[in-house]
Amino acid sequence: MQKLEIEHLTKRYWLERYEREVLALDDICLSVADGEFLAIVGPSGCGKTTLLNIAAGLLPYEEGTVRIDGKQVHGPGNDRAVVFQHASLLPWRSILGNVRYGMEMQRRFDESTMRQRADYLLKLVGLSGFGNHYPSELSGGMQQRANLARALAADPVVLLMDEPFAALDAQTREFMQAELLKIWAQAAKTVLFITHQINEAVYLADRVAVLSARPGRLKRVFRVPFDRPRKLHLKRDPRFLEIEDAIWQLIEEEADRIGVVIAENEAAVGEPTVWPPQ
Repeated sequence: MQKLEIEHLTKRYWLERYEREVLALDDICLSVADGEFLAIVGPSGCGKTTLLNIAAGLLPYEEGTVRIDGKQVHGPGNDRAVVFQHASLLPWRSILGNVRYGMEMQRRFDESTMRQRADYLLKLVGLSGFGNHYPSELSGGMQQRANLARALAADPVVLLMDEPFAALDAQTREFMQAELLKIWAQAAKTVLFITHQINEAVYLADRVAVLSARPGRLKRVFRVPFDRPRKLHLKRDPRFLEIEDAIWQLIEEEADRIGVVIAENEAAVGEPTVWPPQ
């Protein structure tokens, strides 16, 4: 069963200042099965975050269809939760208060249920005993754990994650990847995960979708063949490195293609191409 379905999605932006249209995504067709972990990678500016924001209902779209459980997406909904790059916790609320926040806004959980869910999720993300702390008293990794607990608290059908570990140091990021897999296995959520880090995508996901340079088009989808649970030493497996290298080759091809286009434009106008125009 497909939880998230994206069919022939095209997204254009109108740049009022420059009076021109930019094609960000072009005819994207992609689906995520119930309980599947799908990662999306691609060159910078290819529309990864645009795609996630459309799925979240935070951006409108004019062409194509986006559905959750067969229902078309027309805006934000209780069936989705987003984990952004920065934890963005409310600084005046305790960690427990932050985890409860979404449930309180939805008003579909009674007090006993909210308390039980918050306690369970704090334990799940390894923050038992930190419920009364405030965000400023926690490390970046701990804040992002709290952010994840907050997203899961409202019991979304689909979890949308936009480079959630990008702001962390390299070592913390590695540990958070391993922790995310443990949490995901227990929470049993469908995940759409955006990242720039190729080995992160291969390590976490069941499939990795590669987008082309702008306009973002679906270039290829890789199935990741490794059993679960996974350990960090998997990243040293020759088969893992082979998949990672194949994805890198596709992204390098896109980078080379964009480089050729820029060079041709510069030759045509006789000066370096600058965007946006000065």
